[in-house]
Amino acid sequence: MSAGRRGRGSVAAALLVAVLAWVVLYPLLIVAADALRGDVLAVVRSRAEWLALWDSVWIAIASVALAAAIGVPLAFLFERFDFPGRGVLGALMALPAVLPPLVGVIAFLFLYGESGFVARAVMAVFGLREAPWRLQGAGAILLVHAYSMYVYFYLFTRAGLARLDESMLEAAASLGAGRWRTIRRVTLPLLRPVLAGAALLTFMTALASFSAPYLFGGSFRVLTTQIVATKLNGDLPTAMVETLALTVVALAGYAFLRLGEGRGLLVAVGKGTAPRPRRIASAALRRLTAAAGWGLAALLLLPHLTLLLVSLVPDGTWTTQALPPRYTLANFAALVTEAERLRPLLNSLWMAAVATAAAVAAALLAGHLVVRLRARLARPIEWLLTLPWVVPGTVLAIGLATTFGVTRPLAGRFVLVGTALILPLAYFVRSLPLTGRAVLAGYRQLDPALEEAAQSLGAGRWKRLWRVTVPVLRPALAAGGGLAFVTALGDFVTSVLLYTYDTRPISIEILSSLRLEQVGAAAAFGVVLMAVSAAALGVGARVGGTR
Repeated sequence: MSAGRRGRGSVAAALLVAVLAWVVLYPLLIVAADALRGDVLAVVRSRAEWLALWDSVWIAIASVALAAAIGVPLAFLFERFDFPGRGVLGALMALPAVLPPLVGVIAFLFLYGESGFVARAVMAVFGLREAPWRLQGAGAILLVHAYSMYVYFYLFTRAGLARLDESMLEAAASLGAGRWRTIRRVTLPLLRPVLAGAALLTFMTALASFSAPYLFGGSFRVLTTQIVATKLNGDLPTAMVETLALTVVALAGYAFLRLGEGRGLLVAVGKGTAPRPRRIASAALRRLTAAAGWGLAALLLLPHLTLLLVSLVPDGTWTTQALPPRYTLANFAALVTEAERLRPLLNSLWMAAVATAAAVAAALLAGHLVVRLRARLARPIEWLLTLPWVVPGTVLAIGLATTFGVTRPLAGRFVLVGTALILPLAYFVRSLPLTGRAVLAGYRQLDPALEEAAQSLGAGRWKRLWRVTVPVLRPALAAGGGLAFVTALGDFVTSVLLYTYDTRPISIEILSSLRLEQVGAAAAFGVVLMAVSAAALGVGARVGGTR
């Protein structure tokens, strides 16, 4: 590598680190400084604050346990056994991933809430005048978390089982180990890396969860909702201390799981040929397994179907009946014919598109600097790309609101709050881990000889990028970009703290419609959001050439 190229790479790396530190790390440092200037001792002595902290931690741990209890057995069933409909059913098991967090929560509200379909059916069957339960509190939050987060364990475990070395299982069998002992002593230890990855992802997602606690928590508070409530009540110093506490817990949880991996507690998965799915011998058991699989798939589809059904109900027509008496497409027509309904959808689309494009561009530059040029600042670049994933969205939103809510040019602070720029900036920051990790992984699999060959044929830097690098990185770009776009499109946790009336995204419009008891309109927005998310992921998979 020429000295000039290395020098330009060092300058580019320094500029990228400076930009990432400004929008990612700097807001967190300002929050920490403001928190330490506040009355930390008063917050530390508050029983309510400790209770919210503890509730955040145990909800996250319980979510990991529930997600593992559901996802791991399902992965074993669909990866290790062959039965009718296995391929289709295996794909349907990942359906909850299509629902954005807020949309999934309102789907559960329409299905299992006090006035939802299940409660109305129970009331009709048993002649009850009131619903026999309330979808509220820790139980409701865990129900939503288990439904939406078991997918992490399911997908990770299936991927791990597909890479298992069959020779290790055969060796265990030859030494007299039975099926269950082989699973306990061989298979699960080999799966430890993917299980730890799924546990880390579930823990961080549950700890940062906002939609379910916000709508179902009631008097049960976790730190994410406590921070927002404190800020809206005007007690900004206390909100800063709470934000710092949540950041510390998130970093500690991340470091704990990564430390175990660093000390060699997690072993690598074998590289041999994975065992073929075993056909279930009994015909009756095969049919029973297939029937149970289709039943579970129908259960997973219920929130999606419920959302679609409620979106067809005219507002004010569904009162005490078990099923809506009338159906219409008027709610969907209003989304495109009424300017005030259309604006949130257009806002979400353009802001998510801008944020995703910027995040993909930053990831491409980071991949080139970290992997190709091996810049001296490679490790800080990777760390800054990962940090927004470790820190909950509530913390990032508070940090951005604090940093860009005043004008101090010499301190790098400008007023963006209240403008059309703050939400795309927030979405960009939250998208960096998704695009960054995908593109860095793609760059590491890219053979440098391809770019060198193009250079030897006279292709310049930009021509090599567009004709060689980008096409080869297409799967990584499509995967990271698709996930980033869907995440930004359905974002609620940062939007609720940073939006204005003119820049409100679709998630805020859904919440407003629910508050106005316009459930049909809220469901119609949810269906559109779900459909656009599924389409974006589908296009990303097709463009990237992946399933």
